[in-house]
Amino acid sequence: MNDPTTAQLLSAAASGLEVFDLGRTLTVGMPQSPNHPAYWHAMPRRHGDMVRGDGGSAANDMISMGTHVGTHVDALAHVSQDGKLFGGTDAEAAQIGGRFTEHGAHTIAPMVRRGVLLDVPGALGTDRLDAGQEITVADLETTIAKQGSEIRDGDVVLVRSGWGQHFDNGDGDTYRGLATGVPGVSEQGATFLASKGIHATGADTIAYEQLKPGAGHGLLPAHRVLLVERGIYIIEAMDLEALAAAAKHEFLFVMSPLKFYGATGSPVRPLAVVGA
Repeated sequence: MNDPTTAQLLSAAASGLEVFDLGRTLTVGMPQSPNHPAYWHAMPRRHGDMVRGDGGSAANDMISMGTHVGTHVDALAHVSQDGKLFGGTDAEAAQIGGRFTEHGAHTIAPMVRRGVLLDVPGALGTDRLDAGQEITVADLETTIAKQGSEIRDGDVVLVRSGWGQHFDNGDGDTYRGLATGVPGVSEQGATFLASKGIHATGADTIAYEQLKPGAGHGLLPAHRVLLVERGIYIIEAMDLEALAAAAKHEFLFVMSPLKFYGATGSPVRPLAVVGA
């Protein structure tokens, strides 16, 4: 006999579920950080290049990309501070051989957890935050209160800034924000979320940071707080618009990284699952 939890899950699936796809479609030329190798897709074999005796044919693909391009998760090996990774691991020693046995992407377990969306512009009465705007602790607290949300130990917390609209509109330069800046969670905001005991956190921006105009990715304090000091995974370049429009602030979060041995990150396709 199934245990009660399994029975509840099967019953929910049978009665209907609504699934929100939080991952971006990977396309050549999509907006990305200039610090990472670009996504490229080629077809070395096309239909007709080789035809079988029965008339059948097949095509295949080759893809190259950085592991921090498109919607992706940062492994704990991604960022160091003063030569140390999370838990005091020596970063230089850990990368000998060109891969991270400890803290690599292959160590990130699949996530099937309670998810919470913090729709910051929705709570502040605007459609999208301004370029370079800080998401403060007060902003996060206001959003939590207005939504009636609760952040629990082990949750995955997703922070919407509305900046993902620029990705949707094909405005890659603005989405990258190298000149104008990008709104995001500050160092204090990251510390506040980490204090809740969360497992992972994500955003709709190219980096989980407040990027000030002209500053680029020179300083990444939220990454330091989350990855190095607290061991909390970061998910970036998420599509949170439909989830926010549907006002789904609590859901089942499902995500599984690719098991790239020793890598600093992995492309992902996160899902938010709610009752239909």
